[in-house]
Amino acid sequence: MTQLERLKFLTNLLLTEYKNPLLQKLPESEAELFQVYRSLVNVRPPQKAPEGFLEVQDAYLQENLRERGTVSLDEMENFGDGLYLWQGDITRIACDAIVNAANSQMLGCFSPCHICIDNCIHTFAGIELRNECFRVIQKLGHEEETGDAQITRGYNLPAKFVLHTTGPIVRGILLPSQKVQLANCYKNCLHVAEENGCQSIAFCCISTGVFGFPKEEACRIAIRTVQENKAPETKVIFNVFGDDDYARYKKELS
Repeated sequence: MTQLERLKFLTNLLLTEYKNPLLQKLPESEAELFQVYRSLVNVRPPQKAPEGFLEVQDAYLQENLRERGTVSLDEMENFGDGLYLWQGDITRIACDAIVNAANSQMLGCFSPCHICIDNCIHTFAGIELRNECFRVIQKLGHEEETGDAQITRGYNLPAKFVLHTTGPIVRGILLPSQKVQLANCYKNCLHVAEENGCQSIAFCCISTGVFGFPKEEACRIAIRTVQENKAPETKVIFNVFGDDDYARYKKELS
């Protein structure tokens, strides 16, 4: 199968899960068809995959990753003491674990094609990630607490594992308790990673997107908490996406 054939196969299987067809005709463009596929994956609840879906999905996502390319530690800025900085897509980082800024349900973003990191990670890992997250929450017996961290497999990501942490939501004045909660996100991710033998971890900028945590303070908390809590042999990557975050982290690390 070509990538386009795989994409058509997957999209048609996803559409069969709906009683009423959402589309009369699929787009011919691979880019447009991927947006349809991604939307269907994003809104799909955790449930068993259709017959034949996973094999084709994994082949499609692995080839997609090969085309996008992976990034390793030796391609990143090294600030010593096991601290690195890299600007770009976290789903391309080849390391032991990447950190996902999850919501308390820990099921990923259900908004079609939303640009948040939660959506990206679940899209490029594949539908097995949402299913495993559902099992983790069922085992916990409650939604994830703010500041906690849970671990799952990485599936079709280059990272072996995903660490899911729920950061504080800031609306208005930043409270001292919210600073502690954000620090706990980093501490608990480091702890869970160490428990699972992870020696390289990529952190996103937790809580600084729609959760509204002030970026300057979040950067300082992130770096200070990692410096104080990581094991000497652990390599930590601060992964940023925007130019403003890159400049902020580079200044603080320097």
